[in-house]
Amino acid sequence: MVRREWEPAPAMKKPRQHRSRQRKRMRAAPPGSMPGTLIADPNGLQPKLRVVAYGPDGVVERDLHDPHELREFFPKSEVTWLDVQGLGDAALIERLGEVFGLHRLWLEDVLSTRQRPKVENYGDIRYLVVRVLEGDAVLETDQISIFLGPRFVVTFQERYGDCFDTLRDRIRGGKGNLRSHGPSYLTYALLDAVIDHYFPVLERLGERIDALEDQLIEAPTSSSLAEIHEVRRELLTLRRAVWPLREALHHLLRDGDTAFTADTRIYLNDCYDHTVQIMDLVENYREIASGLIDVYLSSMSNRMNEVMKVLTVISTIFIPLTFVAGVYGMNFHPDAGPLSMPELRWPWGYAACLVFMAAIGISLTAWFWRKGWIFSGQPGERRHPKP
Repeated sequence: MVRREWEPAPAMKKPRQHRSRQRKRMRAAPPGSMPGTLIADPNGLQPKLRVVAYGPDGVVERDLHDPHELREFFPKSEVTWLDVQGLGDAALIERLGEVFGLHRLWLEDVLSTRQRPKVENYGDIRYLVVRVLEGDAVLETDQISIFLGPRFVVTFQERYGDCFDTLRDRIRGGKGNLRSHGPSYLTYALLDAVIDHYFPVLERLGERIDALEDQLIEAPTSSSLAEIHEVRRELLTLRRAVWPLREALHHLLRDGDTAFTADTRIYLNDCYDHTVQIMDLVENYREIASGLIDVYLSSMSNRMNEVMKVLTVISTIFIPLTFVAGVYGMNFHPDAGPLSMPELRWPWGYAACLVFMAAIGISLTAWFWRKGWIFSGQPGERRHPKP
């Protein structure tokens, strides 16, 4: 399968000084509760049910209010796809589980939205968990639960809106192989849409890392280090989402799961290749991001060395001038004795002292310039200063 061209990534936003990060809290049953206890997040969105039933002859798409309305689609359609967006009603989720014959332990995992990507089998139903990228300022992942049955596919999502709009358009328009294949191909298409969603994010992260590297070399700032740590955190978020997904797909391909037809397994193998590619990019970017810390420390050290070099040169030039000014500032009168300062009564003594001090400063400055220690980029600069 040929990788399609990606749209150009938008220009990288300027890094923010502070970005609020609110980690999701796992919604879990109290300790000692019976397995399969369903507890919904009280702040969760109310579920919206959307069914897409299709076959080679046509498509029916409808919003539902009662889960039992699904029964009329099963005998009429080759594939029935129910998309549930919002997990704020545990009773509704439980009724959906009864309609499709979903195990309560799976429904408990659906409501506990911090699951790692995985694949589980129970009879003729397959349960897949994937994580889709969400957020712009702060990159996070949301859980999508996918149930694959003999003639149906059920997806549970935390929020309204998803990355499946293109897939729905393909079903409506009869484009590609969706209408002529069964539910396993739809499951592959859902996985492919989630995985493809990672590539634009990785592209933006790559551009962000390149811009950070240029910034660290040219003009590192105090906010650069915070930006580096934020990039590393986002790469870790990607790794936590993709690594177990790659292992889950490898498990499906290795064990030869009969729920996926031979034709679909070829496309599923393409999904696995994409996850391997994503993991390679993530690991490469993590190594580069770790190296950026060394670049930052090196750049800051070089800047400090340049500052110290300038201050040292200025101090070195003024040391002999301070000595001369200190000697003639003692004001020992020549009438006091023969070892006092006879220059104090000389008419040109003050001017001669200034000329002498200027000559010392100019001589030292010229010598430092010839050694290549100051005036970087001037014609007299030596590229490699003498020791």
